[in-house]
Amino acid sequence: MARFGLLFLLAAALGGVAASPVDEQQLLGNPSSLAPGKEWDWTDCGTDSHIVRINRIEVSPDPPQRGQDLTITVEGVASEDVEDGAYADVTVKVGVIKILQKEFDVCEEAEKANASIQCPVTKGSHKVVQSVTLPKEIPPAQFKVNVRGFTVEDDDMVCLDLMMDFRPKRGSFLSW
Repeated sequence: MARFGLLFLLAAALGGVAASPVDEQQLLGNPSSLAPGKEWDWTDCGTDSHIVRINRIEVSPDPPQRGQDLTITVEGVASEDVEDGAYADVTVKVGVIKILQKEFDVCEEAEKANASIQCPVTKGSHKVVQSVTLPKEIPPAQFKVNVRGFTVEDDDMVCLDLMMDFRPKRGSFLSW
């Protein structure tokens, strides 16, 4: 939550975030789970036990572009305060291959990024806007990002699944 913590974690995972709601029955990581024309989707996979619920994620430009600045807006609600020591486990996959699996200190990442929200984060509604530069070197692949956040007491804090598709789109090349 500290900066919803996720923003930093996702930026660290791929150099940026991309998102929009998906039907909860869709399988993230399955190429067919993206709606036609969609290049990213997200779902808040949290339950009533999770302290932070994400209501909206918006990106600009939409769709995100390699090598360009990306502005991410995240809105959500914390049902309790988030204290120093909160952490998140982030896994990034391309297909079934894990390319990153790392634990991040949410509050430390918020401090490093000079975020507008710092720990402790008070309960209530929060809106965070952050800009990151996407690396030019993002490979042309579909990425699945899983974020599982926990409080310092190891209670469920946040659950977020994202999918980003940087593969070339049909029709993007001249056909003879």
